[in-house]
Amino acid sequence: MSELLKYILTQEEAFRRNRLPSLYSDFTPQKKTNPDGYAVNVAAWEQALNRAAKRGYTSSRGVRARSGSTISAKSGTAPAKRKKTDHLILRTDESLLRDLESPEWGRPVALGTVFDEAVRKSSMIPLPVYKTTAGLLQKKSQWKLIDPGVLSPWNVMSWGARQLKGFVIGSESDSAPKLQVQELVLVENLQEAADRAVKKATGSNSTKLDLIYSKESFVEEFAGILNDSTELSDADFDVLLLYLSRDSGAIAYDGKTIKFKSAGESAEITQQDTTIASIKTLVSTMSKQVTSLEAKIAELNASAKTALANKNRISALSAVRSKKLAEHNLQQRFNTLMQLEEVYSKIEQAAGQVEIVQVMQASTGVLRGLHTQIGDAERVEDIVEELREEMTKVDEVGSIMNEAGPVIDEGEIDDELAAMEKSDREEREKEEAAVTERRLAELDSAKQASNEASRKARAAKDAESELEDNIIDRLSNMSVEDRPMQAN
Repeated sequence: MSELLKYILTQEEAFRRNRLPSLYSDFTPQKKTNPDGYAVNVAAWEQALNRAAKRGYTSSRGVRARSGSTISAKSGTAPAKRKKTDHLILRTDESLLRDLESPEWGRPVALGTVFDEAVRKSSMIPLPVYKTTAGLLQKKSQWKLIDPGVLSPWNVMSWGARQLKGFVIGSESDSAPKLQVQELVLVENLQEAADRAVKKATGSNSTKLDLIYSKESFVEEFAGILNDSTELSDADFDVLLLYLSRDSGAIAYDGKTIKFKSAGESAEITQQDTTIASIKTLVSTMSKQVTSLEAKIAELNASAKTALANKNRISALSAVRSKKLAEHNLQQRFNTLMQLEEVYSKIEQAAGQVEIVQVMQASTGVLRGLHTQIGDAERVEDIVEELREEMTKVDEVGSIMNEAGPVIDEGEIDDELAAMEKSDREEREKEEAAVTERRLAELDSAKQASNEASRKARAAKDAESELEDNIIDRLSNMSVEDRPMQAN
């Protein structure tokens, strides 16, 4: 079982075992008899192939490891290499059918129907058509332009017949069409890769220099934009750059230099941009060479020690000689790298200064415009003087209106105010007298209650004392005869 089929069967929910007979059968006639089932099967295959391509499981024309890998300084072996394969383009040929072949259900019979439907709704676009026709992804209606110089006559005729959808003689039958060998651009994957690249390049900490790439540095930076374990193929990058520059307008691209557009700016590639991209690429290349030479020196040093341990003087001398040459090359590369990094640092500093000056210049224009609206200092003084005059007029008008009002005797006002104060004072005195009288009454009641309680207490005490005296008198007056006789 291929990796592609294994991925689809284990990761795609639509490919449950009970659904496989339907998905691998010729479900083309269901378009008329069972439209819902037909749509579900088509969508399942399309989604599965898109996701599999996004993760690098579909077949590609040239699977190879990424070039330029360095040697590990510790182990002396090359680090894990990522496979370069198509993620944005799907090749529909015999190899795809072999990869999808199931030991139990065979090959998917209706795969040609799936691709026809995808092409019809523009979720997949033939690669030659996409490259030669601008605006396909902006049109809501179905695209209809085909480059006859690229496609074969048979493909043109069969595609046109499918677009007529039964209105001409020789239209498609109810059986699944034969799978055509072609390359299809996976629009969903393409748009996702473009969105991720733009977000990564134009992050919050990006400077203007960070928006500039050479094609080599762009490929290196965004190779794993869809999947960390695999890299986009060269054909993928061609399609991605075409989409970013032509369809989404996110970059300016002249075939060598790429410049992402910042907010509110229409980027154009200048000679400065090309030079900056070249310097960035050269710094990256020199850094890799330095790392590679450091690893080589460590490896040669280990080889020399091993040769000495084995008493192999000739091998040890050869390793030391090679090590010295590598160290000399490393020093040259390192010096060059330091110079390039210094130059790039100065360019960054100059770019920052240019941006600051531009902001200051724009601010000067804003202030000049505001001052134009205000006028000169004499005009401001005139306006303030006029304002003062108008405020003085308001005060004069108020004084005149007060003079026109009725004349009031101030003595009458004083007498009325004194009467009001006297009435208020008498009212307060009455309230205070009433409060005092009420408090005295409460105290008198409390005193009477206390006296009554004391009297009752004394009476009770006197009665108790009198009772005790009577008892004592009776006991003292009792004779012996009155006491009860005791038994002999």
